[in-house]
Amino acid sequence: MKDLKIGMIGLDTSHSIAFTRLLNDTSDPHWVEGGKVVIAYPGGSEDFELSWSRVKGFTKEMKTRFGVKIADSVVQVAAESDAILLESADGRKHFEQLGSIVSCQKPIFIDKPFCLSSQEAYEMQQLSLTYQTPIFSCSALRFAQNLTQILSQQDTGRAAGADCFGPLEFVDTQPGYFWYGIHTIEMLFAILGRDVHSVQVFESEDHDFLMARWRDGRIGTIRGDKKGKLPFCASIHFESGHKYVNASQSHTPYYASLLQQIIGFFQDHIPRVPVNETIEIIRFIEAANKSKSTGKAVQLG
Repeated sequence: MKDLKIGMIGLDTSHSIAFTRLLNDTSDPHWVEGGKVVIAYPGGSEDFELSWSRVKGFTKEMKTRFGVKIADSVVQVAAESDAILLESADGRKHFEQLGSIVSCQKPIFIDKPFCLSSQEAYEMQQLSLTYQTPIFSCSALRFAQNLTQILSQQDTGRAAGADCFGPLEFVDTQPGYFWYGIHTIEMLFAILGRDVHSVQVFESEDHDFLMARWRDGRIGTIRGDKKGKLPFCASIHFESGHKYVNASQSHTPYYASLLQQIIGFFQDHIPRVPVNETIEIIRFIEAANKSKSTGKAVQLG
């Protein structure tokens, strides 16, 4: 199969450089084959410092280091590519940007956060269904190599519970856990699956602690380290044993593992995380944000 021509939207995130290097640089020890980034639209958000402060430099690097063509619009990116990486750092932009390109009927990966409200998430799903354009979104932590290896084992039984932890940062434009909390939340969903009943947040000076109850009675927790000292890890409690995972210690970096899944999706159009699960993750974050502000348990409905 020939290399896919990949278009990228949003050069205001470190993911744009990391993903392009892993796809375009065949000398990289973790090079991912199957496609190359050939065209990109910078984008950027003027009221989001982590966006506007990086977009100019990343755009220059994409052009000079990797030879990527810089487009004038998201529509041009869609027209001149086989598949699209929607990488804009600002989750507020994703619904509008998807709406501009969804009629292209080319597979679109939407980086985290998928969006910032469950209403937009449902509308994005409807756009995908209406135009028969496959979409897929997740955090790279979900596909950390050592996590997926443990979850694929058959001798430990079902995951009865899990405790995930990692660094936790907040930014004003991406409310609450939408910015960095989503990483450990995705890990928890990868382990325990869908169908959360409720979530409650407990706070201390150094940590936010989220306790979630699944409808079948299982409990999963997340400890977010606001001082950024904890790596992304998980303790998984199986029916027949216990496993500990440090996602940063996989032989293959989790960005490369994610890109392998994305290339597979670009080829067969089957999202590696169902959109319904992504929507539940958005609903979970909304509920956790509400619990953080009220101090009470919040049901997902």
